[in-house]
Formats: sequence, structure tokens, C-alpha cells
Amino acid sequence: MSREALADLHLAVPGGVATGDSVLDLHARDESPYPPVRPWAVVTARTTGDVVAALQVCHRHRIPVVPFGAGSSLEAHVLPVHGGVSLDLSTMARVISLRPHDLTVEVEAGVHRVALNEQLGAHGLFFPVDPGADATLGGMAATSASGTTTVRYGGMRENVLAVRAVTIDGRVVRSARATRKNSAGYDLTRLLIGSEGTLAVITELTLKIHGIPERMAAAVCAFPTLVDAVAAATAVVRSGIAIARCELLDPMAVRMANAHSGLALTEEHTLFFEFHGSETGVAGDIEQTREVVIEFGGREFQWAATETERRRLWRARHELYFAGLAWRPGHRILSTDSAVPLSALPAAVESARSIMSATGLEFSILGHVADGNFHCLVLVDPASSDELGRARRAAADLNHRVQDLGGTCTGEHGIGQGKISALEDEAGPEAIDMMLAIKNAFDPLHLLNPGKVLRATVPVGPDVARES
Repeated sequence: MSREALADLHLAVPGGVATGDSVLDLHARDESPYPPVRPWAVVTARTTGDVVAALQVCHRHRIPVVPFGAGSSLEAHVLPVHGGVSLDLSTMARVISLRPHDLTVEVEAGVHRVALNEQLGAHGLFFPVDPGADATLGGMAATSASGTTTVRYGGMRENVLAVRAVTIDGRVVRSARATRKNSAGYDLTRLLIGSEGTLAVITELTLKIHGIPERMAAAVCAFPTLVDAVAAATAVVRSGIAIARCELLDPMAVRMANAHSGLALTEEHTLFFEFHGSETGVAGDIEQTREVVIEFGGREFQWAATETERRRLWRARHELYFAGLAWRPGHRILSTDSAVPLSALPAAVESARSIMSATGLEFSILGHVADGNFHCLVLVDPASSDELGRARRAAADLNHRVQDLGGTCTGEHGIGQGKISALEDEAGPEAIDMMLAIKNAFDPLHLLNPGKVLRATVPVGPDVARES
């Protein structure tokens, strides 16, 4: 970065610019297995005004900008692969406005999911989107996150009413009014959700919130085979039962959860269920689900007897990624993210098991099977190019198989750096051309998170040329 540009950033965001090694290293990686890439500088924004000022400087000097939240993404979203500034929004953590009677809350992009729910809980409310990691809401919107509760409440696209975002040249855009229904113009909200920081920088969000249910009940159920467990989950959904969560863990995932979280589950193919509603409604849903799973060889439910046990069970499910890291210290995890139509789910999961078994690497299969979304967590030695190569080739093979079944290469993690080819195969050239036209309209110099989502997004400009 030129001295002039760095000086301008210091003037634009006083006290918010850092170039020390420790800060650069902190912003050089996410949870993906990709090698770290240092930014040239880190700018910590405290307000939307700081974001405007920083982007105006970067636009003027043609400096790439990569938005950064919690760094918990899995597809190298926050790696500055073309250099530039890492724009850290994590200190923008205010709950701006809570409107319980409207069931909405307005937050800054750096608010963490868990912290928000701690505040909402005092009002008998909660925000349901639960990807497991304690991500920031801005990051969750940027990657169109979903998670364990999507089958009941939907993901970020269903639960974000509006965003405030800043374009690369510093214009502030409000995407919509905070109403439950809106037919006014193009749907900019959902265009920006899932755009992975490539179109604009989301700084504020208006979210739907929900009342905490009268009753929550959680249980686990073991099955003789992987296909039986998957078939049972899809049958429960087709039966119209209003389950809140339905998660699959294969025996390896159960083994890791037991070791990491102190559980004592039988190491078999297992479904985790949760039910939300009134006492009567939950009792009816439980009985209907019991009848369905028995048809597929499911055993009797093992219940979480207390609220503490229910939370412990789901915490263990959410910590499976870290359970994998603890299982093989020093290893990294390559996570796939397949989603298919429900009818294709048994075939897709069995294909995943076969493809990953052929690598000779340790892996587990888990996922939100009631949505047709599942993951393979493959343990790889980051120092071994052979292991990384085997894992990536297997992931590519699985993407092709899933697409042949009418599915997608990503249900919730996004494209990032690693799935650009898979998106091209999936979307086709006409759709890719349309996406590129949208990118060019928002960011004609390709300065916002370049090298992500679309292959053709390479930044141009004096500082880029100087550092490349």
C-alpha cells in the first residue's frame, strides 16, 4: 500500500488503522483449510460513517477491501487473496432498536448471535437462525447462513427484513422498509444477503424475532444404517410434523461428540430432534414423530430430561467442528456443504460416504437433513499437500454427484474461494454472466472481496498493481 493511501486511511478513521504483525495475522485466516493470507492493513470501523470514510479512501486509491466479522467462515471468505484492507466490523456491536410489539430488532453488523439472544431472552424473545458458530449477524447475512433451526424458522434470507449497506464509493443504501411484506421494487435485501461482501458492506440489519415457545423438548434416536436415519428424517418432514430441528450424526460424529462434550451416546447413526410449541402441540408432534421413526428401525427416544440437558445436547452438536479439531490436534477440517431435494437425500448421503471413504482420510457426516442439507467434515494435515489434494478432489467429486441429483454445492456456507468452479458448473454461463453484470454495476473496479464467488473479479488500480 502506498504511504499516501495509508496516511489517508489514518485521517479517515483516526485510531482505527493497524499494520502490526499480530493484527494482520489475526485477519489472515478463517476456519477453512486454506493457507493464511495477510492483508496490507486492518481498519476497525466503529460506525457506518467509519465504513463510508474507509471505502471512499480505498476506492480513490484502488485498494481491495475484504469485510471481516468473527472470522468463522468456512470457504476462505475473509482471506485477502488480492491483498488490500481487511475491514473489521466486529466492534460495531450495538443493538440499535428493539421493537417487541413489531417482533423486530435493528442491530449493527458486529453483533454476535449469542449476545443478541441473551438480550432478547429478557423480553421472552429470540432470534432463531443458528449456524452453530457464534458468528456476527453481518457475517451471517453476507454468507446467507442458516443452520439447525431452518426447517422451522428459515435461514437469514427469511429472517432479515432490511439492511443498511455501503457501496465501494461510499454511498449508503437502505435496502427496504422493515415490514413483513414488501413488493416495492427490486429485492435488494435478498440480493445483498449471500453476496459474501462482493457487492457492498452490510453495516446494519433489521431482523425478524420470535417469541420463545412455551415448550421445548429434545431427544435422540439411533438407527441401524445411515440410509434408514436419512429416510426417517425426510419422512418426518413429508408427514407435515412441525419439528424445530432434525440433525444427523454418523457414528464417527457421535464418537467425537462423546469425547469432546462428555456425552455417552451409543455410537450409531443418530438423529437429534427438537420440538417447539405449546404443551399439547409438542406432545402431538412427539407422538407422530415416534410413529414415523419406528417404521425405519429407529429406537426409543432418549430424552433430554431438563433444560440444562437440552442445551448440553445442542451445544455438543454445535461444537462438532471443534470436536473434530480436538480429535486430531494439528489438523484442519475441510467441510463440504451439500443440499439436495429431499427425495434425493438418501442417495446423496450414501454417495458422500462412498466418496469420502475412498480418500483414506478420517471424516464424519452430519447435517440438517430435514432441509436436505448435510456436511462431510474431513480431517486433513495442513502440511500434507497429498491429504489436502485428496480431500479437495473428493469434495469436487461430491459436488458433481450432488448436482447430478438436482442439488447444490452449498446450502449455507457460500462459494467463497473454493467453490467457484462448482458454481460455474451449477449455474451455467448465462447465469454467471448475469451475476457478473450485477457485480459490475455495484463494484465496477472489483475492489470488494475480489477473487470470491466469481472467477472474473480481479481488482485493478495503482495500489493493486504496486503490491501484486
